[in-house]
Amino acid sequence: MNRPRSLKRVAVLPILAIALAAGGCSGSADDHLPAGTNAQSPMTSDPNRVVRGEYLAKAGDCSACHDAADHTPLGGGMPVNSPFGPIYASNLTPDPTFGIGRYTLGEFSDALRYGKRRDGKRLYPAMPYASFAKMTDDDVTALYAYLMHGVMPAAKRAPETHLPFPFNQRWGMLFWTFAFGNRDQFSPDPKQSAQWNRGAYLVQGLGHCGACHTPRGPAYNELGYSEESPLYLTGGVIDHWFAPNLTGDPGSGLGRWSREDIVRFLRTGHGAGAIAFGAMAPAVEDSTQYLTDSDLNAIAVYLKSLPPQRAYGDYNDNAHAKVQTARSLETGEKERHGAGIYLSFCARCHQVDGQGQTGKVAALAGSPLVLAEDPTSVMRIVIEGSNSPATETGPAPQKMPGFHDQLTTSQIAEVVSFVRSAWGNHAAPVSDRQVERLRSKIHK
Repeated sequence: MNRPRSLKRVAVLPILAIALAAGGCSGSADDHLPAGTNAQSPMTSDPNRVVRGEYLAKAGDCSACHDAADHTPLGGGMPVNSPFGPIYASNLTPDPTFGIGRYTLGEFSDALRYGKRRDGKRLYPAMPYASFAKMTDDDVTALYAYLMHGVMPAAKRAPETHLPFPFNQRWGMLFWTFAFGNRDQFSPDPKQSAQWNRGAYLVQGLGHCGACHTPRGPAYNELGYSEESPLYLTGGVIDHWFAPNLTGDPGSGLGRWSREDIVRFLRTGHGAGAIAFGAMAPAVEDSTQYLTDSDLNAIAVYLKSLPPQRAYGDYNDNAHAKVQTARSLETGEKERHGAGIYLSFCARCHQVDGQGQTGKVAALAGSPLVLAEDPTSVMRIVIEGSNSPATETGPAPQKMPGFHDQLTTSQIAEVVSFVRSAWGNHAAPVSDRQVERLRSKIHK
């Protein structure tokens, strides 16, 4: 799971009215898994399934939200930030009192895929059950087997989530699921290759990439759960980070990335001059670096098949643009605002030509993140810095310092605007107001 994005308050009653007008909504949709199957069943205690489930838990990045603050694996209790208050992640260990030890396979499936707890209460969509609904029965069974037999029980009670009215009315999530969620398992496309279908299954389902990279509607609903939606994977803001466009847009998307770039990025956190940042860095550390080469290549094949959507920004890699930028850096603020700030605070690491340093510092020239329509992440990295991921096969982690104590709001806006227009980059400038609004939200 990933941290929820900022969300404007929405009225619950209209949502409920839509669902009721449509005829309500059923409870469990699990008609395939054997009823009453529990952790003692030979099917769910099979060692091969436990091993398979451990791999799936890494692919789904379960630890990102469900590890305890003291690092107890899947012990729960970590707050997932929301504008209405913290939503605490559940204890997923097989402890019978505080964890999921009493869950049957069917009850586990209902919680994982349909957002329904064993006690009948509904989960908030910070848990991406709309994506996990796409999981196959075999994968649900394997994940259940791992959680029941491959994880040590932890007698830890996760704090109760207490949101203000009307968001504390969990029963309303039943109607949210009907009106905005997804309850369909993944259906392979017979027109595509087995590799493409595997990649689509991982991206849409267990990997729940859309939870961060797809924009959301006023009810915190993802605006699409597959490539059938033109907004799917076109970028979204999560907890004051902008997760970039993953479609084939050559400006702010993956249009100029190769399959090999995508595989390298998911394996090491470094690819095509980019470095994983924000919530993506731990996702690489704890999840994607452990995927098989076959699965990483399948993901790359699927992502590279997506046509450009919500195109924004442009990069012209030509000598004229580079000369103009070099002249601006030589003359500083006189010719282009922000050039002097970049030269003083950024050029030593990111280089005068904006190419960065391979394995250490991200390139800014042609960066899809820099060219994104939403500059939130670029502004935030300048304000508070960022850490690159620590992986088994990638470069040593590096830390970029934050400049919130050294640069004013206006200076941050100027240097970000300069970067978005230098070396052939073409993206809109950033205003003082945008920077100030973000600074106030992240308390810097």
